[in-house]
Amino acid sequence: MTKKKVNKNKKGKVITTSAFLILLVVGICFLFIPLFKSLKFGLDLQGGFEILYKVESIDGSKMNKEKLTATYKTLSKRIDSLGVSEPEIIIEGNNKIRVKLAGVKDPDEARKQLSTVASLSFRDTNDNLLMDSDVLKAGGAKISQDNSGNPAVLLSVKDKDKFYKVTNEVKDYEKNMLVIWLDYEDMKDSYANEGSKCGTSESNCLSAATVSQGFASDVIIQGNFTDDEVSNLVDLINSGSLPSKLTEISSKTVGASFGDATLQKTLIAGIIGVVLIALILIGVYHFAGFISSVAMMLYTFLVFFIFWLVGGVLTLPGIAALVLGIGMAVDSNVITFSRIKDELYKGKSLPLAVREGTKSSFSAILDSNLTTFIVAVIMFIFGESSIKGFATMLMITIIVTMFTMVFLTRLLVNLFVKTDFFNNKTRMFINVKKDDIPDVSKNEKVKKIPFKNTNFLQQTKILVPISLIIIVVGSIVIGVKGLNLGIDYQAGSDITIETNKHISEKDLTKDLKELKLEKRDIEKTDNEVNIRVKDVLNGNEVKEVVHHFENKYDAKTNVGVVSNLVKQELTKNAVLSVLIAMLGIIIYMSFRFKFSYAISGVIALVHDVAIIFALFAIFRLEVSTMFIAAILAIIGYSINDTIVGFDRIRENLRKEERKKLNKEKLKEICNKSIRETFTRTINTSITTLLPVVALIALGSNEILTFNLAMLFGLIAGTYSSIYIATVIFMILESKGLKKPEKKKIVYTDEIEEKKIKGINC
Repeated sequence: MTKKKVNKNKKGKVITTSAFLILLVVGICFLFIPLFKSLKFGLDLQGGFEILYKVESIDGSKMNKEKLTATYKTLSKRIDSLGVSEPEIIIEGNNKIRVKLAGVKDPDEARKQLSTVASLSFRDTNDNLLMDSDVLKAGGAKISQDNSGNPAVLLSVKDKDKFYKVTNEVKDYEKNMLVIWLDYEDMKDSYANEGSKCGTSESNCLSAATVSQGFASDVIIQGNFTDDEVSNLVDLINSGSLPSKLTEISSKTVGASFGDATLQKTLIAGIIGVVLIALILIGVYHFAGFISSVAMMLYTFLVFFIFWLVGGVLTLPGIAALVLGIGMAVDSNVITFSRIKDELYKGKSLPLAVREGTKSSFSAILDSNLTTFIVAVIMFIFGESSIKGFATMLMITIIVTMFTMVFLTRLLVNLFVKTDFFNNKTRMFINVKKDDIPDVSKNEKVKKIPFKNTNFLQQTKILVPISLIIIVVGSIVIGVKGLNLGIDYQAGSDITIETNKHISEKDLTKDLKELKLEKRDIEKTDNEVNIRVKDVLNGNEVKEVVHHFENKYDAKTNVGVVSNLVKQELTKNAVLSVLIAMLGIIIYMSFRFKFSYAISGVIALVHDVAIIFALFAIFRLEVSTMFIAAILAIIGYSINDTIVGFDRIRENLRKEERKKLNKEKLKEICNKSIRETFTRTINTSITTLLPVVALIALGSNEILTFNLAMLFGLIAGTYSSIYIATVIFMILESKGLKKPEKKKIVYTDEIEEKKIKGINC
């Protein structure tokens, strides 16, 4: 075959594979819009109402899992009547239930219906009341079996005399049936109309049992029930017979206009961030960057697809996690491409460089993603509702990263490399000039070593004091003024009003006096005012505040309420999350690396967290639950960055014999490792920072503090991975190592003196 034909075949393979990539991009774009529209959106993206209840037993008995589940079932049935398509009901802890009603039109009606104590009643087929839940023991319904072994419901009767009297009368009725209702409503519910639906989710009628005799003991409700139907019936009866009360401890109302504007701003910022990342990748890595950009698009599509499959509710924190995840996902490719370039600079052919580079990069990618996954799991376990959403999205992004950005990208890179088209076109493929690749056959030495003469560790003398100054100044500000705590961490109410009218602070202060509210602070932007008050408003007070501002200023008003109980639990969970995240990282890194690496990494994390807190204190930025989500995200990102550096140090140390290692040699190895990973660190930081900067510039104010914390943390994390973690590691590892022997300097006059004495120099 002629050379011309070979080149033509190579070009044909490249065109075919490129066409496949383009079709993949077109397919993703075509499917993405309907997928995105089919997602469930949370309160912050479509408006609605959220409320957190503390669940207690009126009779003073201890709240247990069974009673809490029964209340959960009751709330579910009540929400059905509100017409909310995608409600979220979440049991939190041992005595709390959070209800999210996205798209609800009337928050006052929702609050009223949800907080009413469940009412269980026994009626005849003409809907006459015979008994109420007082005749049953609290939570006394249990799963049982009838005489034939079929699933049935056992009712524990408390007032046996009354129960016997009623059932003895019902047995003689023409239609001798005892109908059990939950939240029966006059003029609406009727057995004549709903008898056929009795026992289904479409009716408040729970059961209709035939009575053949009077009962003075515990009774069994039997019928053609399945196990699931019996279980559900038990929960519903218990929720009706349980004298539980719901105490509102926090609430939030979000107008639909807030949600629409927020979604639009965040999406535009996200798209711009992704496009900028793609342009950077192509600019830095050329064709390999294009492959990575395609993988990034597929990654974004798959994340949304999996989120849709698991029934996730997309919120602002979730979108923020996705955008952050994109930057971290691209890091997997940056690590691989940096390794491939290193192998090319050593004089290896492109196919060999790709094979060796992808192989050597895997351990760093795996370790960095697993540590971030550990942090995400901890966020999910200990985090509050919005943080759980962030953690769920972060876990999904990490799983998808390992598939698309590791497996798929490598597959596509290998497909193109195997065409042999790029063998002599390394600059086109991955931006490595042919002149920078040494000819091994001619014994040429490595021609290009990035940052060859840069002593990174020497710069710590200048940079570390800057960190210390920021932390000290921040600590002084915290000591004098404290942190600017958001409503989540100081209890009270947060009133946000949106209006085109100009409202002075004096007028707002007067309004608060009229409403008898104690002002904490007032913040104003172009068309939005945020008022914080110390009062924990109840349902009627919230309604009064909303009506006041709507009537006076024609303002769309949202009110968030946080009680002291919620504040205490959020604070405890925030501290616990950070501490456990760090403990998890220490354990994992000690297992995968060694203890000195783990301690060094965690000290760097403490530095990053301290820097973020200091800057938030200095600039008086608000500390909220989203701020804590950012802290946890930075812990995951920063340890990700640190592990990549440590992975290279570990690799270089393996090449040295321990007995020959001294402090000077250790310092040189650490410096060399930083030089080898510095380009990757900068590229990763830029690709992660781009979407964050886009969200700050174009995104919604609702996640501004999150993005600012991310910005500070990403910069601090990049810096600490090089200058804090590595230096601490050197200090710990140098213990026990001998210092290099100092060469004795012999001066000229000393040499002459030794010659006179006959000493041979």
